[in-house]
Amino acid sequence: MASPFSGVLQLTDLDDFIGPSQECIKPVKVEKKPGKAAAKIRIEADGSYFQINQTATPNEQKLVVVSVSPQSRASLAARCKMDVLETAKKLTAFLKSLGVHYVFDTTFSRNFSLLESQQEFVKRFQKQSEDKKALPMLASACPGWICYAEKTHGSFIIPYISTTKSPQQVMGSLIKGHFAEQQHLTPDQIYHVTVMPCYDKKLEASRPDFFNEQYQTRDVDCVITTGEVLKLLEQEGVSLSDVDPAPLDNMFSSAAEEELTGHSGGGSGGYLEHIYKHAAKELFGIQVDTVQYKPLKNKDFQEVTLEKDGVVLLQFALAYGFRNIQNLVQKLKRGKSPYHYVEVMACPSGCLNGGGQIKLDGESSKDQLQQVERLYESLKTEIPEKNQTVNELYEQWLGGMESEKAAKTLHTEYHAVEKTSTGFNIKW
Repeated sequence: MASPFSGVLQLTDLDDFIGPSQECIKPVKVEKKPGKAAAKIRIEADGSYFQINQTATPNEQKLVVVSVSPQSRASLAARCKMDVLETAKKLTAFLKSLGVHYVFDTTFSRNFSLLESQQEFVKRFQKQSEDKKALPMLASACPGWICYAEKTHGSFIIPYISTTKSPQQVMGSLIKGHFAEQQHLTPDQIYHVTVMPCYDKKLEASRPDFFNEQYQTRDVDCVITTGEVLKLLEQEGVSLSDVDPAPLDNMFSSAAEEELTGHSGGGSGGYLEHIYKHAAKELFGIQVDTVQYKPLKNKDFQEVTLEKDGVVLLQFALAYGFRNIQNLVQKLKRGKSPYHYVEVMACPSGCLNGGGQIKLDGESSKDQLQQVERLYESLKTEIPEKNQTVNELYEQWLGGMESEKAAKTLHTEYHAVEKTSTGFNIKW
């Protein structure tokens, strides 16, 4: 059957690495039909198109869920000159006018990514004497970096990469797993769309690792970028600021969400900061309240060091942009990397500056980024360990943090890609 929001990018395999680029993406189009109040979204792929509001029989229709990243929301807020809560409510209303049933925030799923990353780092640190590739642990939430690592450095670099799923893919597991059970549906009866700041998130969603063989469905069926959401608004002739706000959806109760929350530690998810604080407490009994960053050559390569009595206990870094990533990898290959953990992101300045974000006319890229950063950081931050709903889900849905189900649901694997000279092998 035709599915709403068909996946924009179809890959025959994941040998392909594509950097953030407009050329990678098929355009999103809006179609209206006479007598229908709601718009029909179609996204072309392989010469066909799929619509949100299907005219099929009821038993063929799918529940449509959209999960929005906080980075995309901040970019839309900057573009529309609104605060992030107002933007979230108006975006929810707009998407529902197109036939979407639920709109969720991936900040929730990021709690799981942060907690799992913390636990994984501690385990790696404790076994570093017996496993020479346990450290440094390299962040895994950036698909551009992952594809580059698999294709360019393969079996050398893969053991260093964290196995924790990104917030997008954790959200996919939540929607097609826990939420499907709540709705008394099978995973293939839900169509899950994510709104992301990065084109490479389309590649991530397409990985075979995130495909359910039993139900023949992906955890994330389609990824659209922030810029593509803006195109939808423009093609529909809608200004987001003029849309009447709708209550935010709550995945875990019938009550609407009253507020939005975020995480500390920067616009790429705060992995370094959360893991650093947790490791300092768990491994050395040291409470860290404020993380002091030391920029090296530029703000895209910074260090954080924990010392006691002149001894370095932990040394972390963040490396954004491919130049810094390449330098990091070369240090690793020479055995010269001093780090225990590195937050790695392919885009300079991280996810808030992703290739799929909105570019504001007439403003410098620096000013644009500062606006988005201010909006992103305007929310009250939460501590993943103190999120009661997350703790309940670990126990009730996953059977505990250390369970086999938690490991299977929240972690993934990477694959060295044999180099070929045939170029990209992409099927649109």
